[in-house]
Amino acid sequence: MVELRRYERTRIDISVEFTTAGSAARNAGLAKDISVGGMYVETPHPATFNREVVVHVLLPGQRAPFALPAVVRWSRAGEGMGLQFGLLGARETHAITELTKAP
Repeated sequence: MVELRRYERTRIDISVEFTTAGSAARNAGLAKDISVGGMYVETPHPATFNREVVVHVLLPGQRAPFALPAVVRWSRAGEGMGLQFGLLGARETHAITELTKAP
């Protein structure tokens, strides 16, 4: 299998909620890995391919949760989805970078 990711992902185990574009309803999930490029979210109700989502997450070491814009790059019903982050701010980028550098 050819690896197409630009950034190496770090394993995590963090509860998240996500909303899909055009909806205020929040869906629960569990972030299993992260990089500045994206995230994998385990969820029984993943959004569909190419759908825009916002992931609401409190990352370790942060005082306030982030709202991370993303696009679904793959989705498996009943399992989860792979997300590619959109434009992140400096705080979000720094927090994810620090998290991925942790031993």
